[in-house]
Amino acid sequence: MLIPLKRRDNPHALFVGMLDVRLGDRVAQIGCAHGGRLASVAGKVGLSGRAVAVVPDEASAERARKGAQQAGVLVEIETGTPTSLPLEDAGFDLAVIDDTGGLLSTATPETRAATLKEILRILRPGGRVMVVATAGRGGLAALFGSQQTRSVDPEPWLESDGFRGVRRLAERDHLIFVEGLKPRTAP
Repeated sequence: MLIPLKRRDNPHALFVGMLDVRLGDRVAQIGCAHGGRLASVAGKVGLSGRAVAVVPDEASAERARKGAQQAGVLVEIETGTPTSLPLEDAGFDLAVIDDTGGLLSTATPETRAATLKEILRILRPGGRVMVVATAGRGGLAALFGSQQTRSVDPEPWLESDGFRGVRRLAERDHLIFVEGLKPRTAP
């Protein structure tokens, strides 16, 4: 007898697992293409941590609020531009850039550089940035799919804008996870 494939209990387990979020972490997420993913991260940091979402508009803020409310977690939501984050200097262990909605990949090179400069500002020395981007589809889906499924490579962006130890951690479930570290000391 064949057993049908069962959907995972937590559809955001891959997202949270790749971020390596821990209880007590201070996490800033820039952009919110999916409120459930944000809520899963906030649930992981717990009451001893801090989860903040900086979103560009009211539609994204509503997605973040809805995700947090459905999961029963605390998330601070700030509306602002990624080039001028309304967050304190060196206040975060991890910054997550949700590029699945094209936040960085559709930005001009100047806007992207300004955004990454802001990420460096808000991260503590030795803090991490994780860019989560959409991976292109392969096979027949690539032949017949739309242009919106094209893959981007965030690694050069991070390397050229001051992050160290930049590496692609995984490409799975149509997502790319790229991590970089803020240097512990000024260059």
